[in-house]
Amino acid sequence: MMCPGEIYKTLEAPCVGLYKEKGSRFLSYGFPVSDEDEIRELLGTLKKKHFDARHICYAYRLGPDGEPWRANDNGEPSSTAGKPILGQLISMDVSDVLMAVVRYFGGIKLGTGGLINAYRTAAANALENAVITQKKVLQTVELQFDYDRTDKVMKAIRDTEAVITEQNYRDSSLPCRIIVQVLPSRKQALLSSLDPT
Repeated sequence: MMCPGEIYKTLEAPCVGLYKEKGSRFLSYGFPVSDEDEIRELLGTLKKKHFDARHICYAYRLGPDGEPWRANDNGEPSSTAGKPILGQLISMDVSDVLMAVVRYFGGIKLGTGGLINAYRTAAANALENAVITQKKVLQTVELQFDYDRTDKVMKAIRDTEAVITEQNYRDSSLPCRIIVQVLPSRKQALLSSLDPT
């Protein structure tokens, strides 16, 4: 059983939405992301795809606690786009998510309230179309042990549901090395398998 804080919600796959208001179209795109480099790359791709759009506003949250986060109005009046988008991510309690809303201006100004509603609704529409999944908070642990303890260590890896990301069994005369990812609450049980007693 997982402890509180060891799991959080994110998107299983990209999602899209659409909202129209007074001729303006708001196309929303949600992406599961892992870091800010990936976010920059996705925003660059959207800017190329929608080079003729008036605004591409966005918000993102990263990590199990939604930190760091950012909201960007991209030229819209302050707090009328990025914050309403971010509000939807917070409302749905999702993280490791980038939500971008592309606006094609329809010729009629919406006003501050209209913009807030449009960006919020577009983001909410994409999230309604999303498949939400759970993501585990894992810690990376390096295990070094003598070859004759391999069976005990492998049993502990199975019992703690750790995931092996790298392993090296050179030969029986040198220490074995395995790198795993494990839930924080199960880390100590895994490390105890290295105890020679």
